[in-house]
Amino acid sequence: MIARVIVDVPSRATDRPFDYGIPDAMSGWVEVGSRVGVPFAGRVLQGFVIAIVPFAEVDSKKLKPIAELLDHLPPLSPDLVELAQWISDKYCCALTTALQAMIPSALKGKADSVVTLAEEAEASDGRLIEVADEPWLHYVRQSGGEVRLALLQERFPGAAASIKAAIQRGTLEERVSIRDRLAVRKVLTVFPPENPAEAEASIAAASSRAAKQQEVARYMLEHREPIPLAALAQALSMTTGTIRGAEEKGWILIRETVQQRDPYAGRGFRRTEPLSLTEGQQAVYDELAEALDNESSRVFLLHGVTGSGKTEVYLQAIERCLKDERQAIVLVPEIALTPQMVERFKGRFGDSVAVMHSRLSSGERYDEWRKIREGRAQVTVGARSAVFAPFKRIGLIIIDEEHESSYKQEESPKYHARDVAVWRARQHNALVVLGSATPSLESFVAASASRGQEADGNASPSVKRGATLLPMPDRVGGRPLPKVHLIDMRDELKGGNRSMFSRQLHEALLLRLERGEQSVLLLNRRGYSTFVMCRSCGYTAQCPHCDISLTYHQKSKALRCHYCGHAEQAPEVCPSCESEHIRFFGTGTQRVEEELAKLFPGIRVIRMDVDTTTEKGSHEKWLTQFGNREADVLLGTQMVAKGLDFPYVTLVGVIAADTSLHLPDFRAAEKTFQLLTQVAGRAGRHELPGEVVVQTYNPEHYAIVSSQHHDYSSFVQEELKHRRFMAYPPFCRLILVTLSHEQLALLISEGEKLASTLRDLARAAGVKSSDDGDGSRFIDILGPVASPIPRMKDRYRFQCMIKYRGNVGASDLLKQAISLLSGTNGQPPVTMSVDVDPQVIL
Repeated sequence: MIARVIVDVPSRATDRPFDYGIPDAMSGWVEVGSRVGVPFAGRVLQGFVIAIVPFAEVDSKKLKPIAELLDHLPPLSPDLVELAQWISDKYCCALTTALQAMIPSALKGKADSVVTLAEEAEASDGRLIEVADEPWLHYVRQSGGEVRLALLQERFPGAAASIKAAIQRGTLEERVSIRDRLAVRKVLTVFPPENPAEAEASIAAASSRAAKQQEVARYMLEHREPIPLAALAQALSMTTGTIRGAEEKGWILIRETVQQRDPYAGRGFRRTEPLSLTEGQQAVYDELAEALDNESSRVFLLHGVTGSGKTEVYLQAIERCLKDERQAIVLVPEIALTPQMVERFKGRFGDSVAVMHSRLSSGERYDEWRKIREGRAQVTVGARSAVFAPFKRIGLIIIDEEHESSYKQEESPKYHARDVAVWRARQHNALVVLGSATPSLESFVAASASRGQEADGNASPSVKRGATLLPMPDRVGGRPLPKVHLIDMRDELKGGNRSMFSRQLHEALLLRLERGEQSVLLLNRRGYSTFVMCRSCGYTAQCPHCDISLTYHQKSKALRCHYCGHAEQAPEVCPSCESEHIRFFGTGTQRVEEELAKLFPGIRVIRMDVDTTTEKGSHEKWLTQFGNREADVLLGTQMVAKGLDFPYVTLVGVIAADTSLHLPDFRAAEKTFQLLTQVAGRAGRHELPGEVVVQTYNPEHYAIVSSQHHDYSSFVQEELKHRRFMAYPPFCRLILVTLSHEQLALLISEGEKLASTLRDLARAAGVKSSDDGDGSRFIDILGPVASPIPRMKDRYRFQCMIKYRGNVGASDLLKQAISLLSGTNGQPPVTMSVDVDPQVIL
């Protein structure tokens, strides 16, 4: 048989399968989805088997054989390989890039030189005579006759000449092997003897000189549970050599065992039972249960207000799914993957839950992935990449807070987890449940169409028409939604209040401190000040590598670029005119924290932003402290706006509601409404009533007014008018192509060639070039124009926007255009980044 292999070279020129022979020794082991090491362009590279075909179908004369099989169990199932091919086609990325996205980083192997002791060298002492006393030779023998060359060089830096000579003589044989970045963790573990009665008799008859070994043996006979060698040595305060002495006498056993890197080891999760459902919850659950029993692929949009009990519906639907011996995937936004969320699922389903997110170490993520693949987990909870969990029989995929832009990957492959979930559900005849208090317009319009409501334009790219809308308009227990006060900061300024806190927010904070209640403050800007400017000449501190202003960070007294990471010390005088009147403008979370300490002496503040949550476990630490009421205020960026449920939070304050409102992005109003509605939902979720204070300079804007009244419907109606007029999603589809290069002239030239080629291809395909409002298919190529951030990391950036509707085949047209512009190496002269259905156009 012949294996068709996608080699791990993410280049357009090599983005196709290559044929390799399957050696007899690997026959029966190599499958679709296997990882293999193959010779390619003079190197051995990692590759993925995407098909196996009979020998007769190809010209087998020039075929090279697979060099090595990297896994006995394929890391990818055939359905995931099929999914990767769909991702490659839809999102215009190399197939190897899509395949790599589906496996943990630990398995992203790299080529490594390995030296082995030649068999004939072992048989003939004469060939080894010159190196017989070399320490490195003894080390190779102790390692089983094979060792990595880099490790040998590291351990014996002075033996380079001797090792080279041995390789040249053939004493050592060098070959290239693929080595994973990480392996399973193995530890030496002590076991009790297999025959306790014999061991006890032997211990009793032993000399008193073996007292320490006897102590070890009696401990193991008494406890009977395996224990790591190092842990036993620590428990008995003795050396591992002493314990090995007990093994030599046959009183205990020492074996190497695989140790699970469990991120929640030692954590106890209180077992929870299903709660009684409200009438609204029950109606939604019944519809999901019926669809699960039918085992048909369907999509549901669960539109439930904050605090309506969506999570309990998820839990009970998962329970129904597991009873049918099917598995469930739960996706939550990375910033909402809080300890609270993990606790709810672990508390209900225990060890059958695997958790996957970026704050775990590579080893922990790898072991959680293995737990899923080996069938020890039936539920996975994680961020967007958990959609690739290697389950064999999926029954349910839940995407909580489905509107979140973090479900869209910003690096290649630029997939949207919602699209992938719907496609994967079709493969398994599974359900997809999209849950949100503020659904994305694309999803809501598509689901509304299924209920016969007015929904102009294209359906959502992933949901399509036929999705079912499940409303949950009431909070659990009939609790009211919090009252929202809009504060016009222009009036505060006229009244002489130059503080970042309005009078009403100041009084509300003071009242909570007096009552012993808690508050959440949102400001979607980190750092101390958003920019530094000279009041004499107008100089603004800019990043030297990006066209963006630097942000001042008080703790480090440094200016930082939040795009490329450039940092420099804050100037004491203006670098342009040497004036001392250089000031910090704008407000970041650091500055708010400082101001709170001044206005409310003794106030306890926890700040959560990118700067304070970089360390592993920091999210959990801060939220646990806040949950234990060790702080009065939780201050943060959008990571505090969702997924939090604290009974004593009765006040939510939004410092600047306009932060994202005027960004050059057609989704700016939608994102502002979603963020304000979500953060408002953190207040008054339990017995104590909640209050929200929103500070704004645009109190008349429909996004802010609608959020004040928790009125999703009125926001949608107003926003759809603008989208329809401008022909933006959901009334069309978008592809954003960003071009970058160090030379501006070449960049502009290539951008114009791309746009022109695309127009020619579309014209040849018979597609209209503009939208005339009749709902028919069209394609419109806008640009090239400078990106909103025109330079980043010393590279100029231009972009082309492709708008289209209907069955246009825009991705295929774009692939053709890029291939026509590519040079002899198969790559275009400038870097091109393709984003299908972009969530951010900056």
